[in-house]
Amino acid sequence: MSILVNKDTKIIVQGLTGKTGTFHTEQALAYHGTQMVAGIHPKKGGEKWTAGEGAGEAAGKELPIYTSVAEAKEATGATASVVYVPPAGAAAAIIEAIEAEVPFITCITEGIPVLDMIKVKAKLEGSKSRLLGPNCPGIMTPGECKIGIMPGSIFSKGSVGVVSRSGTLTYEAVYQTTNVGLGQTTAVGIGGDPVKGTEFIDVLEMFLADDKTESIIMIGEIGGSAEEDAAQFIADEAKKGRKKPVVGFIAGRTAPPGRTMGHAGAVISGGKGGAEDKIAAMEAAGITVSPSPARLGTTLEGVLKG
Repeated sequence: MSILVNKDTKIIVQGLTGKTGTFHTEQALAYHGTQMVAGIHPKKGGEKWTAGEGAGEAAGKELPIYTSVAEAKEATGATASVVYVPPAGAAAAIIEAIEAEVPFITCITEGIPVLDMIKVKAKLEGSKSRLLGPNCPGIMTPGECKIGIMPGSIFSKGSVGVVSRSGTLTYEAVYQTTNVGLGQTTAVGIGGDPVKGTEFIDVLEMFLADDKTESIIMIGEIGGSAEEDAAQFIADEAKKGRKKPVVGFIAGRTAPPGRTMGHAGAVISGGKGGAEDKIAAMEAAGITVSPSPARLGTTLEGVLKG
């Protein structure tokens, strides 16, 4: 079982005709033939989008454009959607995909207003959709499927599940696990916004349930309590006999209180969300914390060798 996405995942692109959507759709088509099946534009329904040279061997491939997500899903049998719509319209695009009952929605867009995301979160409750993001690099299952903006060249098929709040540190964990010969089952960037769809625990649950995922790297940041919650979840599952080696890292260890570090959700306030508290929670749950992002791969390698 691959996590969330695999070679059979069919993906609709919301925002395909824009510069960002075009570039990353071409990159996805170039990656092991990821199944991008349609684009959405309310005023361009019936037209075709043609992949350029960035799509590699898939250059010249045409995707149909539909006026709505519901229409595209019915016509193509799509099971996923990726949102490259600019911030002002991104929440509406996500809600359209939820209303069309797309099972898995990934939103890459950065800068969506928090109030807009609160409306999205309410819409997700009780729906048939899962949202990854926003403000995230997406998800990749090596050799099978690429949704989002992760660089495919650093991935290799293997046994490590990677989940991270930080985009660039996702790539760092992937690059290092490739270099030490472990490879990845799936890498998931959940994004650093305070209001988002998928949290650490959701992904950890999938990694624990996945036979191919033999170990996990979890990368957190200062701000919020998601890492402490995830550590508690890992500890609780271990007591039930569900246990896999986990290496963790917390970014922002030297950040002063009240300082926002890159992500809207990465701010320490009211004495909560500090790096040391998160590291202590991880270690108490049996997670081995890497001393630096540059040693994620070697730290995990050491844990696996005992």
